[in-house]
Amino acid sequence: MLTAMGLLLGFLGPFGAEHMTSARRYGYWMICVVGSGLIGIGLDWLLARRVPGTWRRVVLVSALMTPLAVLLVMTAAVVIFGDRYSWTNLWKLLPQSLPIALAMMAVRALAWRPRPHRVETRTIVEPPLPQAEAAFRKRLSARRRGARLIAVEAHDHYLKVHTDAGEELITLRFADALDELAKVHGWRVHRSWWVAAEAVEGVRWRRGAGEVRLAGGLEAPVSRTYAPVLKGAGWF
Repeated sequence: MLTAMGLLLGFLGPFGAEHMTSARRYGYWMICVVGSGLIGIGLDWLLARRVPGTWRRVVLVSALMTPLAVLLVMTAAVVIFGDRYSWTNLWKLLPQSLPIALAMMAVRALAWRPRPHRVETRTIVEPPLPQAEAAFRKRLSARRRGARLIAVEAHDHYLKVHTDAGEELITLRFADALDELAKVHGWRVHRSWWVAAEAVEGVRWRRGAGEVRLAGGLEAPVSRTYAPVLKGAGWF
């Protein structure tokens, strides 16, 4: 980063440096920028524990490094251009060096800032054990007995069983069906709906009522009474 900034300033040639030869201009700015940057990094490392705030430390380090950077700049000018140390040059370089120091330390702080921690949650649904559904599946026709169970919907004294092989009406009370499905991984989401957990693809909740989207495009209502089971499973 410091090398890139030194090359950039060498190319731009600010503060009258555009009249220098390319070799001297690039050499001068590389010494000034890289050397000053290393001074700033050293000060930042020393103050890291005492000044915890990143941007407060950027300002403090920039102010502290500027006099040291000015001495380095003056030394580089003496060596490369044959200039002399003088108070005039010192006071002239101070206001020029401070903005560059601030820019270097600010860019460094942005480049090295800690990345925010990202926490991902995932709901893992285990498929039901075959024996858990065995009693209920025996009530279905042969075509749907081995199909994927999606939901059970109550209709008076009948139940509409939704599977990936289609729907089927059976004669059974909803309460008895819930007893037979007690060990199956699923939830009662409404007074007349039970859904298989592995068939749930999404849940929407608005103004005290909800809707669960199931496999195959099927949708089932979610009542306020049974919403906590879906909330506890992480769906909303």
